[in-house]
Amino acid sequence: MSARPSGAALVLRYAGFAVVATLANLGAQRLVLAGADPVGMQRLVLAMAVGTAVGLVVKYLLDKRWIFYDATTGARAQGAQFALYSAMGLVTTAIFWVTETAFWMVWGTDAAREIGAVLGLSLGYVTKYLLDRRYVFRAAGGAA
Repeated sequence: MSARPSGAALVLRYAGFAVVATLANLGAQRLVLAGADPVGMQRLVLAMAVGTAVGLVVKYLLDKRWIFYDATTGARAQGAQFALYSAMGLVTTAIFWVTETAFWMVWGTDAAREIGAVLGLSLGYVTKYLLDRRYVFRAAGGAA
């Protein structure tokens, strides 16, 4: 694996991966919401769930390899690690969902909903990094 980034390089890499995962999340949401006019609460919840799942898998794969340099192998070990990674995301997902839903309910537009999603995801990703470094990837040495 390549040399571990330090300081600003790590922040930029993590932020870039957060952007990639956010775009994957919002893209998946748009696919679910396509053709639904007006968007109802059930369709919005489904879109948010699908988007969250897609973003979670994308971010896990990127973080594991390029942020924490984790070399965990084996289906059982990786499954347990992904489960822990997902559990750490429960609180951060709540931040994201509440923010996105609040923006949609207040302004009622797709643009507002996506702004709320980006803000919620941004706050959530900062929190998620700290949790992952401490609890999920600590055996890998994490990234300082």
